[in-house]
Amino acid sequence: MLDLTPQDWTAIALSLRVSLIATAFALPFGVAVAWLLARKTFWGKSILNGVIYLPLVLPPVVTGYLLLLAFGRKGPVGAFLAEQFGIVFAFRWTGAALACGVMSFPLMVGAIRLSIESIDRKLEGAASTLGANGFWVFLTVTLPLALPGIIAGAVLAFARALGEFGATITFVSNIPGETQTISAAIYTLTQVPGGDAQALNLVIVAIVLSLAALIVSEWFNRRAGARRHGD
Repeated sequence: MLDLTPQDWTAIALSLRVSLIATAFALPFGVAVAWLLARKTFWGKSILNGVIYLPLVLPPVVTGYLLLLAFGRKGPVGAFLAEQFGIVFAFRWTGAALACGVMSFPLMVGAIRLSIESIDRKLEGAASTLGANGFWVFLTVTLPLALPGIIAGAVLAFARALGEFGATITFVSNIPGETQTISAAIYTLTQVPGGDAQALNLVIVAIVLSLAALIVSEWFNRRAGARRHGD
């Protein structure tokens, strides 16, 4: 049986909170960007696609440092948000959510884009011939048909956010109770003599949570595939 300390539970709760908020706020943007990439042709599409997937190939520390430059207290975006709205990201749990959202965004967009691209465009065309405008076609035809893929993408992004470490620790550091997620807590425990056993407990929790999220994502992917093939 796992022997988790109050600090461990705090890290677990913070990880779940950060991952859920990161996924929820990224989802509308993910759907919009995925639809744009799947349905539109425009100049700079390849560049936009590259920028979206850049966090997957960049070292996470680089992404975290860029977030710190942009959203830190002295960064252009961070200073504006702090002065005008009192929103602070650097060294706060909100910054951890932002970093997790950025790192998981490509996986979300990829899953949703595939789901939208697999929809028969004749169905959207039929709705248009019946007088529906573009937004209504998206709302009543595209979105419902892509919903299993959208959920799968959201769950996959949630799982990725749970495991985020490099960008988060660079952007918001490793502050117990404020920015210390499961990954950061495990890292801290491995640096403490005799902390290996406690770290293993958190490793097991991380594996269980991530595996559960991946199973749910796969289930929705299967549903999306069955819907595409009319099963």
